[in-house]
Amino acid sequence: MNVKLEITEDGSHTLIVPELNEHYHSVHGAINESKHIFIEAGLKYALPKKEKINILEIGFGTGLNALLTFIELLKLNIHCEYTSIEAFPLEEKIFTQMNYSKLLDVQEEIFLSLHKAEWNKKVNITDIFELNKIYNKVQEIKLAENNFDVVYFDAFAPDIQPEVWSEEVFRNIFFSMNDNAVMTTYSTKGTIKRILKNIGFKIEKLPGPKGKREILRAIK
Repeated sequence: MNVKLEITEDGSHTLIVPELNEHYHSVHGAINESKHIFIEAGLKYALPKKEKINILEIGFGTGLNALLTFIELLKLNIHCEYTSIEAFPLEEKIFTQMNYSKLLDVQEEIFLSLHKAEWNKKVNITDIFELNKIYNKVQEIKLAENNFDVVYFDAFAPDIQPEVWSEEVFRNIFFSMNDNAVMTTYSTKGTIKRILKNIGFKIEKLPGPKGKREILRAIK
């Protein structure tokens, strides 16, 4: 997939896919958006009283969500098993140019290790952060049941990748989640909300980051 680097309003990089005219993050701030939707509304919601957490991410992309999660859990010394599904991995010439490490004051080696970790294999990034990147399409994977505490649903928009936002995909994710697990996403599209309710999720609309009125949190 052909991608180009762009700087967003908070100074952090995102990528644009020219042929789709689609950005990986909000142009109003990639780091701010990811923190708001996935860390604040998702991870921190699930963290209280947990000594270990299992996370599923749909769309590894730039690795920003994984890096932000690593930083947050390192502060709390909480062990994490982080599974990320990605069908279009970035080339090294792209991810080595990204400025997240500098802006977030974390060692560049950590960010690079997330991208360079072998695919389809569990890799210990550190003693408390285990990464399993799955090189595949989410709609082609059968997830293990009752496994995840948090899900970051960060695929391209429903209009761009409708097959990823299908009832079958969300049902697969639902059964892969533990009771009271949480999923967050940026889309509040009516069809998505109806699918989630039909499956059995309890959904909440929350205030969005800059440039987006609302986001969605779904609880099993």
